[in-house]
Amino acid sequence: MENIRIQGIGSNGHKKESYMVNIHPKIIELLGNRGITDIEVCQELLSEQPQMTYDPFLLHHMREGVDLLLTSIQQKKRICIYGDYDVDGITSIAILFTVLAQLTDSLEYYIPSRFDEGYGLNKDALKKLKDRGVDLVVTVDLGSVAVEEIQFAKEIGLEILVTDHHSIGESQGDCLMINPKKKECSYPFKDLAGCGVAYKLAQGIQRTAHLPKRVLLDVLDLLAIGTIGDIVPLVDENRTFAKYGIQKLNQTTRPGLIQLAEGASLVPGRIHSEQVSYVLVPHLNAAGRITDAEIALKVLQEDDQEAVRQGVDILLGHNRERRRLQEEAVQSLKKRVEPRKDNDLFYVIYTKETHEGIAGIVAGKLKDYYRRPVAIVTPSESGVKGTSRSLETINLYELLKRHKEFFTKFGGHAMACGFSMKEEDIPGLQQALNEDLENLLRENAHLFEPERRVDLKMDPGEITVDFVEALSRLAPFGSGWPKPVVKLENVELQKVIPMGTMGQFYRFQMIGVDGSFLKGVCFQQRDQQPEILSGTRADVYGTPEIHEYNGNQSLQLNVLEITRRG
Repeated sequence: MENIRIQGIGSNGHKKESYMVNIHPKIIELLGNRGITDIEVCQELLSEQPQMTYDPFLLHHMREGVDLLLTSIQQKKRICIYGDYDVDGITSIAILFTVLAQLTDSLEYYIPSRFDEGYGLNKDALKKLKDRGVDLVVTVDLGSVAVEEIQFAKEIGLEILVTDHHSIGESQGDCLMINPKKKECSYPFKDLAGCGVAYKLAQGIQRTAHLPKRVLLDVLDLLAIGTIGDIVPLVDENRTFAKYGIQKLNQTTRPGLIQLAEGASLVPGRIHSEQVSYVLVPHLNAAGRITDAEIALKVLQEDDQEAVRQGVDILLGHNRERRRLQEEAVQSLKKRVEPRKDNDLFYVIYTKETHEGIAGIVAGKLKDYYRRPVAIVTPSESGVKGTSRSLETINLYELLKRHKEFFTKFGGHAMACGFSMKEEDIPGLQQALNEDLENLLRENAHLFEPERRVDLKMDPGEITVDFVEALSRLAPFGSGWPKPVVKLENVELQKVIPMGTMGQFYRFQMIGVDGSFLKGVCFQQRDQQPEILSGTRADVYGTPEIHEYNGNQSLQLNVLEITRRG
């Protein structure tokens, strides 16, 4: 670490005076390679107390939504928070419920069943809520495309307030809607998660009702989990949410999160964004995938230690079952895809065997493996339902929206969409999507090719403990702000040793042209890498990390790709 003088460019385009900052020089180079030269942006990225946030009342209909809620509370109306069954929806419910519970006891929540009701508002649920005395339904993480359901709610005397972040169709429901993606909305940041929108509503309530700020601080851990879990870009206000939220998570007194972290072998106080993404989120999502999402919500809200323990045990078991079902489905559907992999550009796979709860994950795995957008379609009572995942180069929502005539229900965003349709229309949809992608491929021949982003080119000896610790200041990492990737050029690979139960992974040493060396570990499947033997010279791409084992620390590169030389 040393003092580096930075010349920044201000937001008005004028040069700012240079100043001294204690930061590793390679981090300055990395930020420059990502196009970040502004002093204030650098400070915001590195700060433990980021300031990037906006007035909640900049959101369209926020003032009206807050007034509706507070008036309903004053009139002792019964309020139901209606949310999705994934981690974004679950944390959204928990955030808004926690804040509204400061003002009223006449409060409940509703989570539709993935298997019996599917995503979003449905008329049967709304009728059920009306019959048991609910006056106002507040949606979280859903509702933007529920035009018919909102009209039905009005007809039976239910008021509706929609809070959501998903893309909006050509028509909107006749109700108050808080969604940064609305055309009428001038909110500066459009990529909030559903829980982010719920949190902004909570901010509006807190300010207007003069609640103590601690009610917002108390839910920051939930906000981080939902934001990271929904894979929205971790930039701008989302980055602020995630950074403060992870700090709160590592100090949480929430019994469910403490026990879940321990049960998943996480170290309290040292949880980072990747562990949220790959450990906590899958366990919380497993409830809605296997049985009932309410289990996860109760784990987040429950104070009774014994009830929490039972709930956590269920989540741990559900996640094990989810992983088993997922692996079986991936292997089974690969056999279905192989005969057609060169004929179709968009894989629409109809399957009666795949568990509906893990269809989205499996679609994502196949998308990554084949580098093609994938939709997995399963039977439903009224036809079939599909869940789809896309590559970063293809806007899935816009692609599917062109063919809305095939769908009886449709919604989502650029990378993931869900839909319902008739089984007999699947071949027509497949053909239409193939034709669309043929056109896109003519415009961009590299449409399906992975883009290997490189932040820095380094020698093995330049990757030091100081450098890796300096990298950690750029966390949290995730969508839109990926973990930095370094490229080690022309290194010699030595001591190549297979790992894993089937030898599918390997570790080795990398020796640079200057004689410096570094350990490497590759968890990419060997069938997706060139054959690696001792003595091979290659360019190696990966993320530097400090590996801890039995109390010992060592530097290594988590290898993402190997390109042989010669």
